[in-house]
Amino acid sequence: MIVFIEGEIVRKTPANVWMQVGGIGYDIHISLNTYEQIQDWSKGKLFIYHHITEQTQSLYGFYDEAERELFLHLISVSGIGTSTARVALSGMKTNEIRQAIVNGNEGVIKSIKGIGPKTAQRLILELKDKLLKSSENIELESSGDNNLSQDALTALVSLGISRNVAYKAVQKVLSSGGQKQVEEVIKLALKQI
Repeated sequence: MIVFIEGEIVRKTPANVWMQVGGIGYDIHISLNTYEQIQDWSKGKLFIYHHITEQTQSLYGFYDEAERELFLHLISVSGIGTSTARVALSGMKTNEIRQAIVNGNEGVIKSIKGIGPKTAQRLILELKDKLLKSSENIELESSGDNNLSQDALTALVSLGISRNVAYKAVQKVLSSGGQKQVEEVIKLALKQI
């Protein structure tokens, strides 16, 4: 199984990347989120999902493991194929999709092209518990330092606040912008709870 591919980026579009590794070129499907992260790259590493059907083999590339993990969760649900999952990851950030599923926000999920009411309900039903269990591994996205996010979240959880509630509060504080120390993030997050 291919876990990642690291090499020179020969061609880049919002939907595909051509990577050259050892004289072999790979055509890798990507989401718009991944494209935004790798725009300035001339070489790099993408985490990979190798999709095999009777007719074709396709590679899907992701900027980080969190996006790859969510993609795998999405395609595990009946009615969600690789194309719909890629559209979902192109239209919303990884953590936004996770939060919508965990919070049972059917409206947000239905706003994704290709997902209707029944599929949205199935997504929530099948993935809510899985995503809650794997939330320990969520890499927090923030405009500031990732360690700051992790440290603030860890401190809030150790104070007895549920991980999801703490996560939302930290994200809200960090999205307000400006440079902050971890103590300030914790204090402001506590006011949000």
